[in-house]
Amino acid sequence: MAGAQTGTGKTAGFTLPLLHRLMSQPAQKDARGRVPIRALILTPTRELAAQVEESVRHYGKYSGLTSMVMFGGVGMQPQIDRLKRGVDILVATPGRLLDHHGQRTLDLSHVEIFVLDEADRMLDMGFIHDIKKVLAIVPAKKQSLLFSATFSDEIKALADRLLNQPALIEVARRNQTADTIAQKVHPVGREMKKELLSHLIQTNDWHQCWCSRA
Repeated sequence: MAGAQTGTGKTAGFTLPLLHRLMSQPAQKDARGRVPIRALILTPTRELAAQVEESVRHYGKYSGLTSMVMFGGVGMQPQIDRLKRGVDILVATPGRLLDHHGQRTLDLSHVEIFVLDEADRMLDMGFIHDIKKVLAIVPAKKQSLLFSATFSDEIKALADRLLNQPALIEVARRNQTADTIAQKVHPVGREMKKELLSHLIQTNDWHQCWCSRA
């Protein structure tokens, strides 16, 4: 169970050890000769899922391990086709993951490592019931990791359900964001959010941005 401010490298904190562990224990192919899903990383948004999976590919470029990202809002068939080829590491949002499970297009019975990323945002976005459904699907015997920028009572309750006597690591003062990040709030109506975002990017000549749908 790890708590750290946004922007301090939590993704690398779980991705690098995850890759190391999977590399040290070669996968046993399933009955169809495919590589089974051995690591599942659950994230609250499609943007974060894509970002995490990109990091997995970047860090694991020479590992020989395969990964894919799965989220809603796009067709399921390309994801099904990718799953059929086998994948070691799956990064997914809860809703689309459960959609695939309901259609029996993926097998999570071989998951060895389960990572719940941005747990505080998961709860804020109302994913607690989906998380419980996922926990009922993955094997009981696995390594579980929970990462969160903040630790609320709800997060602790979720950790009690997910983790078994977890080690607790906090690298910053609880419920505080990183001093290196400047935060600004622009009150604006929902219908003007895209226009405001476009204006801010162009005015400030930003070349690297991360946007959440939350």
